[in-house]
Amino acid sequence: MLTTNPHEDDTLHEECGIFGISGATDAARLVALGLHALQHRGQEAAGITSFDGAEFHTHRAMGHVAGNFDREEVMVPLRGTVACGHVRYSTAGETALRNVQPLYADLASGGFAIAHNGNLSNAMRLRRDLVRRGSIFQSTSDTETIIHLVATSNYRTVVDKFIDALKRVEGAYSLIVMTPEGMIACRDPLGIRPLVMGRLDTPGSEGAVIFASETVALDVVGATFVRSIDPGELVMVKGTEITSHRPFAPQAPRPCIFEYVYFSRPDSISEDRSVYTVRKAIGAQLAIESPVEADLVIPVPDSGTPAALGYAQQSGIPFELGIIRSHYVGRTFIQPSDKVRHLGVKLKHNANRALIAGKRVVLIDDSIVRGTTSLKIVEMMREAGAAEVHMRIASPPTAHSCFYGVDTPERAKLLAATKNLEEMAAYIKADSLAFVSIDGLYKALGDPQRNAIRPSHCDACFTGDYPTTLTDQDDVSSVDQFALLAERVI
Repeated sequence: MLTTNPHEDDTLHEECGIFGISGATDAARLVALGLHALQHRGQEAAGITSFDGAEFHTHRAMGHVAGNFDREEVMVPLRGTVACGHVRYSTAGETALRNVQPLYADLASGGFAIAHNGNLSNAMRLRRDLVRRGSIFQSTSDTETIIHLVATSNYRTVVDKFIDALKRVEGAYSLIVMTPEGMIACRDPLGIRPLVMGRLDTPGSEGAVIFASETVALDVVGATFVRSIDPGELVMVKGTEITSHRPFAPQAPRPCIFEYVYFSRPDSISEDRSVYTVRKAIGAQLAIESPVEADLVIPVPDSGTPAALGYAQQSGIPFELGIIRSHYVGRTFIQPSDKVRHLGVKLKHNANRALIAGKRVVLIDDSIVRGTTSLKIVEMMREAGAAEVHMRIASPPTAHSCFYGVDTPERAKLLAATKNLEEMAAYIKADSLAFVSIDGLYKALGDPQRNAIRPSHCDACFTGDYPTTLTDQDDVSSVDQFALLAERVI
């Protein structure tokens, strides 16, 4: 992965977003709209693949959906009533066009396109075995492993080949697959990554079926939410026929809890809960657990805003926009010198000086990863004249890496993995620092506390309790086979 801004690594990067539709006129244009709504989940690259009943058509590009899928010369060739798309932030494989999804291959059974949100934790071992058996990989993405497993399966039908492949992978995945036989959508047996189904009934698209990472993508295209795809469920759409398959033994679901903290858009609904409401509840719980005497509650925009509202309402301390965010600074902004590079945070955030001077402020953010951005934000408050700066974090300390589709630094670079609470507060130069407790986070979700024996969510980044085996991490003989041919994006 290429990084041009040292502060960009100081966040839990978006995973990926997927969107698919079957049975709609101009399906690819609807996919482009859906991907716009999911842009927050991946901002490195985007792709759309369509199927017109005879041929597959694909366009993939680096950068945002806007600018790549807003031109007629791109959209017109994406013909067909079936299409799927993907927005990407790399978690396995380097940033390169060959890794942009949907990935496509011509198999013996016909075309096969796949879009993947998640990460396979045994992809390197599978890849090594497949290469030894003669498979030739065209990307460094873990997703391509699924294509080769399908291609080499001895089962007869595409669905059976696909199920056979999924039974060999471990980790987290929500998938949308396009074949000549129809569209397939599925989630891993623990439901770690989200996937929802909707219906569209606009003229020319009556009864069209949609799959998306978040409900907000359904809203944008005018679709009606039907339900979430169940963990371990595989849904096949053939024309107007929809069938559900459950090829895995039932397991207690473990959806990612960080969807509520940061990843999902606040206007999405996840597991029948409003993400916005949950984030406010986390802020309120944080105020109960870690009160402080202060004059203002200030969110670190934009992800800290709902939690800051909840904190302010619970504590009675006024909520104010003490930090103004510029929405016109992209991830690829290139700093020409070290002196300018150190000003990187101010390019995105600037203190509302007239409001802050002389005040005791409580800063609310969603998480602390390396701590470098928190340090700059606290220093910004001090420079603006704040009398005291107290940092409150709307998640427990992030002390463990994620191996399920979230780009986190290695554990040694996580601030909470190397320092205790007092040391972290000293590092970011805050007068005080507090995180919501793990039980408090679950309370905000409506649970009495975290069930240590059977947690209702994947919270491994906080607890180190990984719900699946981590073959590639445990296999000392594994080498990083995703970096055999590095490409540089210009």
